[in-house]
Amino acid sequence: MKKIITTKNAPAPIGPYNQAVLKGTMLFTSGQIALDPKTGELVLGDIKAETKLVMENLKAVLTEAGMTFEHVLKTSIFISDMKNFAAINEVYGTYFNEATAPARETVEVANLPKYVNVEISMIASL
Repeated sequence: MKKIITTKNAPAPIGPYNQAVLKGTMLFTSGQIALDPKTGELVLGDIKAETKLVMENLKAVLTEAGMTFEHVLKTSIFISDMKNFAAINEVYGTYFNEATAPARETVEVANLPKYVNVEISMIASL
């Protein structure tokens, strides 16, 4: 049986999906964008600030599921401009121990929801 993970410390879904689904010990997060969970407003303009908010939103979802970034097995990063890769990677890297960092892919896409610059999803396990 799957368990729906929901927290007020991350943005509410803007469509027919949930923040995360826990199945056994496996957690699958939906992609997070730079929506401030307190105001519902987008944080755009500075790619590092945008990425930090995305990671903090993911942290809130992980925490609600009883996990940390150490439990993350894989991430998927979608960015609107590969020129932002270094800045995104710099912020992203502060959330992981390099020796135990998860597997990852980073893909440049034409558009993201609400025309944000970065969206990240994760798979984690206890």
